[in-house]
Amino acid sequence: MKKIIIIITASLFLCSCKKEVKDKNQKLNVVTTTSMITDLVKNIGGDAIEVKGLMGSGVDPHLYKASEGDVSKLVNADIIFYNGLHLEGKLVEVFEKMESQDIKTIAIGESLKKNTLIGSDYFASNYDPHIWFSVDNWKIITSFVIKTLQEIDPKNAEIFKTNGEVYLSKLTELERKLEAKIETLPKEKRILVTAHDAFSYFGKAYDFNVVGLQGLSTATEAGVQDVQKLANFIIEKQVKAIFVESSVPKRTIEALQAAVKSKNHEVAIGGTLFSDALGNTGTKEGTYIGMFEYNVNTIINALK
Repeated sequence: MKKIIIIITASLFLCSCKKEVKDKNQKLNVVTTTSMITDLVKNIGGDAIEVKGLMGSGVDPHLYKASEGDVSKLVNADIIFYNGLHLEGKLVEVFEKMESQDIKTIAIGESLKKNTLIGSDYFASNYDPHIWFSVDNWKIITSFVIKTLQEIDPKNAEIFKTNGEVYLSKLTELERKLEAKIETLPKEKRILVTAHDAFSYFGKAYDFNVVGLQGLSTATEAGVQDVQKLANFIIEKQVKAIFVESSVPKRTIEALQAAVKSKNHEVAIGGTLFSDALGNTGTKEGTYIGMFEYNVNTIINALK
C-alpha cells in the first residue's frame, strides 16, 4: 500500500499542470469504486460524463487494493465517488492522499443520517457499510449524487436532474415489485443465512432474520465453532436453504452445509446472491435494480 501511495503522490505532482489547462468542453471525468456506485453514476450522468469504475463483477471491496493500473484513473479524476463507512478499507489512505492534492472525493455514505445506519463494532466507522441493500438509502444517495454532479458540472445540471428523476421513479417501482414478491413468503420463513453479513439493511426493510457466517467483513474468517453454532441454528429453525455470494468463496457455505448434514439434517444451497458487487456488465444482474430483483427472487423461491 505504501508503494501505491508513493506512486500516486508522484503522479499527482506530475499531472497537476495538465489538470489546470483541461478543455472546458471535455466531459467530466468521474471515477467510482464499487460496481453499484458505477451503475448509479452512469444512470445519472448518461452521455454527459465519463465514468471509470475500479471494481468489476465479483470483486470484494473489503479486500480490494489499489493496483498501479488504477493510478492513472485516480490522478486524472475530476471527482471520485466511493462508499465510505470503511467498506473500501484498504483504499482509505489513497483517498486521503487524493483530498490533500485537491481532487474531490465523495463518500456517498455521508449523505445518510447516522440514526438510519445500522451499528457495527467490526468497522472503524462503527456502522454497517452495506447501505445499498436499502432502496430508501439508495434513493437518498441518488439525490445526493445528482446534487453533487450539478455543483461540479453546472452546464449539464438539467441532464443530471432529468436522468435522476427517471432513475428515482425506477427505484420506486423496484420497491413495489420487491414488496409484492416478499409478501408471498410467510414471516416465520424469513431467515436469510449467507456467507457474510451483508444483508442487514435488507433484513431491516423486509423483516428478515439475517445471519452471516463470516460477520460483516469478509476479512474475518469463520472458525469451526462459528460453523457448528450456525449449523445448530439452521436445524433448530428448520431453515430450508442457505446462500452463496458471488464475491465470497463458496467453500464457507459448503462447509456449513456439510456441518448440518453431519448432524443428520439437510439444508439446500438456495443459489448465489450478489452482495458486494453486481453481476457481469450487460446482464440484468449487472445493474443495481436487476441485481436486487434477482436476489429477492432467488431468496423467496428457495425459502418457500
